[in-house]
Amino acid sequence: SKLAALFEHPLYNIPVPEVTEKDKLFIINPMEKFSLRSSGSDEWVSSSKAETLLPTGKTAYDTYPTWLKFHIGINRYELYPRQDPLLPVLLWDLAMQRIISSVQKSGGTQLKLIMTFPNYGQALFKPMKQTRDQETPIDFFYFSDFERHNAEIAAFHLDRILDFRRIPPVSGRLVNITKEIWDITTDKKLAKTFFISPAGNVCFYGECSYYCSTEHALCGKPDQLEGSMAALLPDKTLAKRHSWRSPWRRSYHKSKKAEWELNPNYCAQVRETPPYDRGHRLLDLIDMTILDFLMGNMDRHHYETFEKFGNDTFLLHLDNGRGFGTHSRDELSILAPLQQCCSIKKSTYLRLQLLATPPYRLSDVLQEALAADPLAPVLAEPHLRALDRRLGKVLVAVGHCLAR
Repeated sequence: SKLAALFEHPLYNIPVPEVTEKDKLFIINPMEKFSLRSSGSDEWVSSSKAETLLPTGKTAYDTYPTWLKFHIGINRYELYPRQDPLLPVLLWDLAMQRIISSVQKSGGTQLKLIMTFPNYGQALFKPMKQTRDQETPIDFFYFSDFERHNAEIAAFHLDRILDFRRIPPVSGRLVNITKEIWDITTDKKLAKTFFISPAGNVCFYGECSYYCSTEHALCGKPDQLEGSMAALLPDKTLAKRHSWRSPWRRSYHKSKKAEWELNPNYCAQVRETPPYDRGHRLLDLIDMTILDFLMGNMDRHHYETFEKFGNDTFLLHLDNGRGFGTHSRDELSILAPLQQCCSIKKSTYLRLQLLATPPYRLSDVLQEALAADPLAPVLAEPHLRALDRRLGKVLVAVGHCLAR
């Protein structure tokens, strides 16, 4: 296994700083227990309502559902640990747990659903909108592109392979539209948009500002629909997040250019502007830029951080559905922060060099990681080849910086 060998490499075993209480997102009561109802239902209840006692020798933590263990494991330095035994269990839950509620997520430009499981866990479901081998039309603007379910899955694994670990876990899932959405939804607006197509397939379109109409309906075969299931982060009422506008945000206009596209010395003023004037925020943003370039994502207008950790923490790489839309073109403008600032973390650079060598080739390790997903193959072969080509271009860009 190239993937196992990669994660055993010394570059993937650099220790994170010691995690103190103030570095944890949540401080938990070690005595608070969760227990299954003795009636045999799937629901979890807190210890105040528990009808059964813990088996001897088990700690309260052992009783927590996987999603809760994921939440309380978040700290200042990482969303989840490198060698996290919870990860395969959480991915299995996302793919296999029974869905007891499906409602539309408010806001956003395209249809997304919040799915709830019997253990109170929740996931964000993005349905399949195009096939693996369809490319984004060359005349499409980046802001009118589809969000792709397979891009969300591949982005999670790519982010982990780069050792960023800043994307919440994502699994593919085949959903039954009738039983797992239509029959159980309490969302009246969503319920009104279901219909049977002339071909006899179950379809729905929801309500949103783009692509929510009969012409853009999502249809099953006859009611089976692929989608990505992403573990939700803790509710913002429990763990506030700060949304930051990216300094290299695009203009989102058909003809206007952003300032960074016109000013070759743009990075100099970014370096003088908080929060980029101290700490590793700018280097973290360049990490995110490299991730976006590798998957061809031009739609990174904002990013988020957990408020509790201030400026000294990682960036959350959320909403990656507009990646992996094209494999035949490389959008070099995505690399503008790296090219203009000529800065990169040494650890990131060394890992990129490693992923360009045959024993750890990026396309090979990502293909191996994606092979375990329920919807495999997740990416078409040309997208995997494009990753190796783009990785070479990132290394060339760093080489130009070193030469300067």
